[in-house]
Amino acid sequence: MHVIATAGHVDHGKSTLVRRLTGTDPDRWAEERRRGLTIDLGFAWTRLADGCTAAFVDVPGHERFVPNMLAGIGPVPAVLFVVAADEGWMPQSDEHLDALDALGVRHGVLAVTRSDLADPAAATEQAAARLAGTTLAGIPAVQVSGTTGTGVDALRGELDALFHRLPPPDHDADVRLWIDRVFTVRGAGTVVTGTLTAGTLRIGDRLRLHPAGISCTVRGLQALGSPESQVGAVARVAVNLRGVDCAQARRGDALLAPDRWLTTEVFDVRIHPAPTSWPAELVLHIGSAATTVRVRPLGPVHARLTSRLPLPLRIGDRALLRDPGGHRIHGGLHVLDVRPPALTRRGAARARAAELAAMSTSPDGRAELDRRRVIRADELRAMGASPPGAGRWLISEEHRAELAARLVEVLTRHEQDDPLAGGMPVEAARRALDLPDSALVAEVAARAGIALRAGQLRHEHPQLPGHVHRAVAAVREALLDHPFRAPTAAELAALGLGDRELAAAARVGELLRVAPGLVLLPDAEQQAVERLTPLPEPFTLSQARQALDTSRRVAVPLLELLAHRGRTRRLPDGTHRVVPR
Repeated sequence: MHVIATAGHVDHGKSTLVRRLTGTDPDRWAEERRRGLTIDLGFAWTRLADGCTAAFVDVPGHERFVPNMLAGIGPVPAVLFVVAADEGWMPQSDEHLDALDALGVRHGVLAVTRSDLADPAAATEQAAARLAGTTLAGIPAVQVSGTTGTGVDALRGELDALFHRLPPPDHDADVRLWIDRVFTVRGAGTVVTGTLTAGTLRIGDRLRLHPAGISCTVRGLQALGSPESQVGAVARVAVNLRGVDCAQARRGDALLAPDRWLTTEVFDVRIHPAPTSWPAELVLHIGSAATTVRVRPLGPVHARLTSRLPLPLRIGDRALLRDPGGHRIHGGLHVLDVRPPALTRRGAARARAAELAAMSTSPDGRAELDRRRVIRADELRAMGASPPGAGRWLISEEHRAELAARLVEVLTRHEQDDPLAGGMPVEAARRALDLPDSALVAEVAARAGIALRAGQLRHEHPQLPGHVHRAVAAVREALLDHPFRAPTAAELAALGLGDRELAAAARVGELLRVAPGLVLLPDAEQQAVERLTPLPEPFTLSQARQALDTSRRVAVPLLELLAHRGRTRRLPDGTHRVVPR
């Protein structure tokens, strides 16, 4: 299916042409038929020669119904621009063209209608001249009469060719369906319609109705009046919703893939063309939505907009600004930032304008990460940018290097303040670095070459304080000749070695802590196994004590340590055996 909107001045034959092409009257209301005037959006479709389907969104041409017109053309990728041969270019032709140009619509066909009432050549030439310099410059023109049918076959051919030029939609994209109609079907409940421009809808899908914030389920789907189990973009689609009352939805709302979209009331944009004035308030039109926004200029073509309602926006979204008081299109815009920084310091607006000038209108995950320094991958994806790396959190390379340098300083200061501590807790490091998640500390520590074990950060080669180092050296020297005659608690206390000092010495590998208050040389485990191996097996505690040349005070906890580490095994009768390797 391909979706195309009509555009053009009131009473130029848009609805008549759609009726001729499709056999369906797009005017849905009795008032429209009575007055011969399109007031609201109309819908019709037809099958073309190659089998593809053209779905038309027929919009009103009267100036009083411009908001309805914008709701219709907002989501569509192509336009059938209508100009009457007997009247030529008219005021609403200009406003419709300004809107299409502002939205960046560049695919279309020009239909010069009512060619049975006047020579269409002049109107065709005039329209081509007006289209020149806009996004619709050079679109093919067809001279046609909706009344007699002259030229309709040629128009069908141009529409067919147009549809084959359209870029393919992304069927895997996150769904954002702008709602343009809401009604109730007896026995089914609430139904909404809209133009699905990207993604795929399936029966059973969970969606979120915005801005109501209601979670709902797709109960049923229709495309062009036919029930479907799934519908892929681009398509006109009717969605039967479970969990939504008809009064809770309205035109301009959106159905969103849950947890995939950010909503924002403040966003920065680039406006085109450069405006000659900056009204304090304008109306923003995006999709089928229209909402008042406050405007804060940030240079010649950039501005910060604050919306009356939160909007589901992504970087690169196109929209337009309209001045309802002046009855004119103020300009088109590209969304550049949906999570902009606060502008509180003197000169911040000027600096922000320079930053915005360097931004691309296409989402760039690497550039966004570099600007934001730290961001969740799912938030970056919801902005419309692909994360440039794996993991839940992302840190820019520059910021990672800065954080690593800071972490070295923070840890060094921590060790100086408490040299005998077992390290710096990860949570304390997170707070010191002002990181949003403690999981990021490990990444920064790896960049800094800092060890992280059991939730503690420490340098790879930590140093003992001088007085502790000297005391430990004395213990080591005393153990050289008799490695299993461990110093007593009184001897350790005389050297100034308490539990914290001994624990610190064990952490840096200067001593082996067998039990509280009991230390040996770092290689005591291996030496003990070497002395026990020649003993006849199984051997007793007494035999082990004699082989190790030590006391029961040392032998008992040492054998327990060896058994715990799998170097020996204690048998049920209390004897021991060396475990071969």
